[in-house]
Amino acid sequence: MAAFETLTVERRGRVALVTFRRADQLNAMNRAMQGEIIAAMESLSADAGIGAIVLTGEGRGFMAGADIKEYAAQTGPEFDAFQERGAWMYRSVEENRKPVIAAVNGFALGGGFELVLCCDLVVAAAGAKLGLPEIKIGLVPGGGGTQRSVAKLGRNRANFLLMTGAIVPAEDFVASGLVNEIVPAEALLAQALALAETIAAEPPAAIEGLKQLTAMAAAGEMDKGLAAEQALVTALYRSETGQERVQAFARKSAERAAAKAKGGSA
Repeated sequence: MAAFETLTVERRGRVALVTFRRADQLNAMNRAMQGEIIAAMESLSADAGIGAIVLTGEGRGFMAGADIKEYAAQTGPEFDAFQERGAWMYRSVEENRKPVIAAVNGFALGGGFELVLCCDLVVAAAGAKLGLPEIKIGLVPGGGGTQRSVAKLGRNRANFLLMTGAIVPAEDFVASGLVNEIVPAEALLAQALALAETIAAEPPAAIEGLKQLTAMAAAGEMDKGLAAEQALVTALYRSETGQERVQAFARKSAERAAAKAKGGSA
């Protein structure tokens, strides 16, 4: 994978760690970063050697939204291009073939929070803060924040964030299910990587299929999802890996039952 200027990609076994590296700007997203996130995520999505991806930020920020200095200097056509490229960037995360875990180390605001909303699992450091403060500069989210926040948080909760611009502790998002776990800051990366390693160790066809199935469920496509679920479990059962694991489990169960019976008759 080519070297990047605004982020790094590290391979750790079957896990890819993507770290945003504009720490002096709280990892605020500019045009260069947009392009590099797209390139990195599309490459990892197609990489058979990667089973899961972790996103995190350097320093005090996960990603503090768009780079307002660059944002303010844009012409109308440049703004339109920035928004279009942004939509592509978010899709590269949300529609990635691999599960994407956000390791939220600090501020995830505006476009940074929109990126979190695209992830499949979220682990956050104690003290991390999230929000959609675009209303404070007279705008609204433009990277899917209005739609994904309602889908993942519910309309009233989303309205509070959108209409007040509140910046909220990550702990407040556990009950809604957006944040899976809060951990001490010093343990964040290790915990996110451990979770990614657990997922990446499972059969890729099953994990990638599960990501697609839960996306269908979230979109309300119940009939389509049920049909896809049946097709996937049937294919996995007939696969070499599926048969190996099912038969191994059956043998162990039989051995346990035999040992228990022998112990009981002694």
